[in-house]
Amino acid sequence: MTDETAEPKAGFRTVLVFSMLFAVLGAVVVFAYFATFRRPVTTIILIRHAEKVIDPNNPDVDLSPAGQARAQELVRMFGDAGINAVYATQFKRTQQTVKPLAYKLGLPVNQVNSKNTADLLTQIKAQNSGQVIFIAGHNNTVPEVIAALGGPTFPTIPETEYDNLYIVTVYRTGKAKVVKLKYGTASAAGGGTGTMVP
Repeated sequence: MTDETAEPKAGFRTVLVFSMLFAVLGAVVVFAYFATFRRPVTTIILIRHAEKVIDPNNPDVDLSPAGQARAQELVRMFGDAGINAVYATQFKRTQQTVKPLAYKLGLPVNQVNSKNTADLLTQIKAQNSGQVIFIAGHNNTVPEVIAALGGPTFPTIPETEYDNLYIVTVYRTGKAKVVKLKYGTASAAGGGTGTMVP
């Protein structure tokens, strides 16, 4: 005796399996959409270190008096800006640029290698997503970081310019918008682009 109901049952199971599959797929798509929608916006304030002492024989010079004054200007500008983390490269000039601001904020200065932008971005994504971050870099690394964050390509900052400030807003989609400003005492015009040790 054959089971006349076997074929309809198999068809019903197939429809049921596909229905459940579509339901799960729909749930995954909705979850992914809302996960992206809820991803926080991250704001990164980027500057080149302040004015440095000129000494061709010393690759790790201190800030000059003008640079120290510029570092204090950062305290005035960003002391109450809601900054959550401060980063600077391993050189004294970047460390000294952010030290007064970090002290005012009660934050440590996170040291990053000037030659490893990828590590910096990994650290920011892991520890500072959705926060306001301040970074002091160099005339060649600041444009590199902006581009790596999804912003436009900027040229190397001229060697004589220390008054550039970039505010990078990284949106939920991963796209970035950049506002370029000037701050503190105006730097001397001209001076080339220079590619010396950052």
